[in-house]
Amino acid sequence: MKLNNSRTDLPLLLIANLDPSWPSQVIQDYDVETRFLINALIEVGHPIQDVCIQSADMETALESFNPDEFIVFNWCEELPSIPHSEYRVAESLERMGFTFTGADSSTLSLGQDKHKVKHILRSEQIPTPLWELLTSTREINWIRFPAIVKAAFEHCSYGITRESVVQSVAELNKRVQYVFDELHQPALVEEFIDGREFHVGVIGNGVLRVLPPAEIDYSSFEDIHDRLCTYEANFDKNSLAYQKTIPMLPASLTHNQLSNLEEVVIAAYRATDCRDYARMDIRLRDGVFYVLDVNHNADISTDSSLVLAAELTGYSYGQFGSLLVNLAAQRHPCFAHWDIT
Repeated sequence: MKLNNSRTDLPLLLIANLDPSWPSQVIQDYDVETRFLINALIEVGHPIQDVCIQSADMETALESFNPDEFIVFNWCEELPSIPHSEYRVAESLERMGFTFTGADSSTLSLGQDKHKVKHILRSEQIPTPLWELLTSTREINWIRFPAIVKAAFEHCSYGITRESVVQSVAELNKRVQYVFDELHQPALVEEFIDGREFHVGVIGNGVLRVLPPAEIDYSSFEDIHDRLCTYEANFDKNSLAYQKTIPMLPASLTHNQLSNLEEVVIAAYRATDCRDYARMDIRLRDGVFYVLDVNHNADISTDSSLVLAAELTGYSYGQFGSLLVNLAAQRHPCFAHWDIT
């Protein structure tokens, strides 16, 4: 995908959230990634101002900036100290009249609710594992094993450990109770698709481009409990799960498999109102690609599968970021006059 007359001089306001209560190493790592993105965008030509959001009062931090003069690069995961608030970041930007990269507030709110997303996928006949939402252990009638138990309103694999994969009613009851007690929300029990896993990025709005799929290699693990992307596998660089769970790019797929996969991810992207970019988590079993999750605010740090896939197609990090900016520019009252091809 390219933008006709795409511009690298569009002025940007990059916003990033930083919670002062985070451990110092987390703050340091987050600052390094943020600087990587800022420098990459500067290198391709974008003038940038950045604002670090360190409290829930985001609007005060942005009140001196004119929405007509900037496109906001939304690098925020949430408002500091307010869990599940990424949609509130978008709400504040919308209320203030800013045009920003990525999904709008209603889509980000939807994406936080796995149960609603799965209902949409099923209503559009997009394959997704069988599931049930549980609010009490008294209502459990689940009989399909192996299964996986997730918190209903989390993302980034938060709360997912090897114990999340269950193979009996007793294990299921224990894990559901864990979600209730430790994560304080309903539990989503889902059929565990023990097959090949792919992370697939999609870019665009009207015209969409599917990036080369990354396959998550679980060949180092014989135990079914280890063949999944846990929170540890995603974020703990010292863990065996992180070191052995390796994304392979591009994934080895036949022409027909790749065509079927692209059809599924595009359908999921459109059905769940993704905007500018997203990443789908997919598993393949018996010739069927199942959508596990739709990541509307997908990780776009330098080592993320989405960015690595974009680089494989020829985009530098800065060019990829600039592409997202130009997509957002189509919605800006002053910059919206470039055509997407």
